[in-house]
Amino acid sequence: MGKQLLLSTHAQIGRTLGRRTPLPTSESGLQALGREISSRLEPGRGQTQEWAVLLGSMPLAQTLSPGAGVPPPPRDFTDRAAVIRELKREATRRTKGQPRAALLWGPPGIGSSAVALYFAAENADLYPDGQFYVDLRDAAGGQEVEPVAVLHRVLGEMNVRPEDVPATESGCQDLYRRLTNGRRALVVINHATTVAQVRPLIPNTPELFLLVVASGPPFALEARRIEVPPLKERDAKELLKRAAGADNVARAKAHLPEILERCAGNGYAFRTAAAQLLDAQTPSAESLDAPRSSDPVRSTVRAVCARLPSTTVRLCRLAALGEWPAVTADIAGWAADVSPQEAARTLAEAAEAHLIEPLGDGRYRFHPQVGRYLADTAGPHLGAAACSDAVSRVLTGLMNRAEHAAHAALPESWRVAGAPERGEPFAGESEGLAALVTERANLLRAIVVAEEHQHDDTCLRLGRALWPLVLKAGYWAEALPALRTAARRADQRRPESSTSPALHFQLAHCLGQLRRWEEAEDEARTAVAQERAAGHLLGEASCIEYLGLLNLYRSNGSKAAECFAEAGRRYRLLLDEQGEDRQLRRALALLERHTGRALWLQGELAESRARLNSARAYFEREGERYNLARTLTDLAETAHTAGARTDALAHIAEATELLPPDAAPHRQYLTDLRRRCEAMR
Repeated sequence: MGKQLLLSTHAQIGRTLGRRTPLPTSESGLQALGREISSRLEPGRGQTQEWAVLLGSMPLAQTLSPGAGVPPPPRDFTDRAAVIRELKREATRRTKGQPRAALLWGPPGIGSSAVALYFAAENADLYPDGQFYVDLRDAAGGQEVEPVAVLHRVLGEMNVRPEDVPATESGCQDLYRRLTNGRRALVVINHATTVAQVRPLIPNTPELFLLVVASGPPFALEARRIEVPPLKERDAKELLKRAAGADNVARAKAHLPEILERCAGNGYAFRTAAAQLLDAQTPSAESLDAPRSSDPVRSTVRAVCARLPSTTVRLCRLAALGEWPAVTADIAGWAADVSPQEAARTLAEAAEAHLIEPLGDGRYRFHPQVGRYLADTAGPHLGAAACSDAVSRVLTGLMNRAEHAAHAALPESWRVAGAPERGEPFAGESEGLAALVTERANLLRAIVVAEEHQHDDTCLRLGRALWPLVLKAGYWAEALPALRTAARRADQRRPESSTSPALHFQLAHCLGQLRRWEEAEDEARTAVAQERAAGHLLGEASCIEYLGLLNLYRSNGSKAAECFAEAGRRYRLLLDEQGEDRQLRRALALLERHTGRALWLQGELAESRARLNSARAYFEREGERYNLARTLTDLAETAHTAGARTDALAHIAEATELLPPDAAPHRQYLTDLRRRCEAMR
């Protein structure tokens, strides 16, 4: 319905100015267009009232709403007084035109995240309008997170409904700034890896404080850089006492120098050592004799592995190989070739030893440096063949799950593969889509892992299985990096396969939804060329149809109509070749609707109504209530443009009756359209 509103805006501009005028992409262009429209409007006239209703229907009047807040800091958080003072100084200084922002950084495991969480908890009174937290470690399956995806997540934490999130990065940034303007709020972005991810969040208001935690060395963000140093010996001992208890630390007094040396001021290492003191009362000889390293995290993991059962260490090493954003009992079981029940017990044991972090709901995550150490030592301890087999089993398991879920989510779509023989099917569309959404980070990561391990077929099949995720769930920005990987691999290894154009089509869809029009058109044209070269007439027609939609949403009605006519010729060729086919008839009916909308934008209202009525007759005959409601909405728009107020209101009433109760955006759109019609004179 957001795209429908875009078309209505194009049409309203055309009626006001008497010419087709695409929406400018620059702020200055929008302002110039606004001034020209304003000069044509007179107080009290119907067209002026229509503009008031149209602008009032746009999602502009949102207010900042506190979300889940920042997670609590660890109970054993110790000292860091100097770092906290620096943060407090930045958060409360006089701005003098400079935004309040800080970049916390330090080596892995040092405790940068804990500092950010503690600062938020201790200074909640500074931020009565809310604290907002996003952790990028789980966002894109281990790939670099796109800036627009970061903005989407921040706006989601601010309780902006998905349907109200702007399509473009600039639109998201504008909404973020409007929501936070003048608000005393804290925004924490954890595990950022590039300046591009967080630069759009730089405050434009002195009351807002942006706190970024870097994964690794600092980057060139316009912020105060604050290093988190190793814990001093006094503070390290205090942390051990808080985490393990003073009595347990006293019992291990003889071994305390070795513990302090091995942990080297690293927060993760000390918490892990504390868990050992709680469990075994005193460090084992094996852990104290474990080889030392200049990296305290790796030294600590060696010590932990020395005292855990070999089966537990084996499972963790194999599960760490893929750098999975979330490790479940299924993933660990596939990796180690054990049952999910055994894997669940082993993961719980590893979590007790701080070898893996519990996330809740049976999901776990390796600290990045811990996972890297386990993966690096898997080959020397278990052999290259065992490691390769483990990765293959996980990829196969994820691929089967993804294809089952995609098939359940879109059971009649030729764009997804049929359900595989292996794996468990899903009960219905909602369950299949929910599974894709829940597992999306691992699926996106699996595409990269499959490419790295040269599992080409798996890489491409996983990419194709993402179609319901981008079509129905709207994860366009998150899916982009993985889809680019899969499409590149398809072009390199399977350029003549049906999967290569399908992946480029998915990329075109994602980019079109994000209104990156030129990129979307390039991907769509690549898909058309590849479908044509493969002789896949259905795919070619579908891609040409999408090219038409891209032109339609850019207000180029004549070019859109040309694309729709070309796609229609190919659908009819298929009908001639294959005989009567319900899906092809449905595709032609949808083309009739799209063509009617393009003609409406061109001002060819009689022909527009004829095409829309043709589509209406098909959807009435087939009992497709929702598509019928959408077509009636288009007919109402056409009647409104023609000045046929009575017809427009009748179409609106009929469309409203057909809509299901949960179609809230469409119902609201019809309400606003009715108000525009009633404003006509």
